[in-house]
Amino acid sequence: MTILVFQIVAVLAVVVIAFFVLRGGGARHQAVRRILLVLFVLGAAVSVFFPQVLTWLANLVGIGRGTDLLLYILVIVFLGVAATTYRRFRQMETQITELSRRLALLSAERPPAAGDASPKPGRRRAPRASETGADQG
Repeated sequence: MTILVFQIVAVLAVVVIAFFVLRGGGARHQAVRRILLVLFVLGAAVSVFFPQVLTWLANLVGIGRGTDLLLYILVIVFLGVAATTYRRFRQMETQITELSRRLALLSAERPPAAGDASPKPGRRRAPRASETGADQG
């Protein structure tokens, strides 16, 4: 039954990660990520200097060893990182697609209208013989 406690906590953690991934970003989202990073650094430092605390926490939630708890937490964190990376990648793909379309539209040349004898911008019309003075000789 004590393993059930950790299983519930782990599933809730995955649900919370999914919620943060699926909702929109912004300043609040960035702040939550920074707070979680600080908590991770503090937890890592405590587990290095006081490994018995990690074992105590593992026993508290029904897991035998602290290293097993660390592994389970690592898997949950990895799922969260993978999900946020995927979301960010999809957003960048969408932005690149839109920018590519805009650039293609801006750089496309318009076809000349019917009866338009003016040269296209950037192209020079070959001079006629009457304009060069070649027939005056």
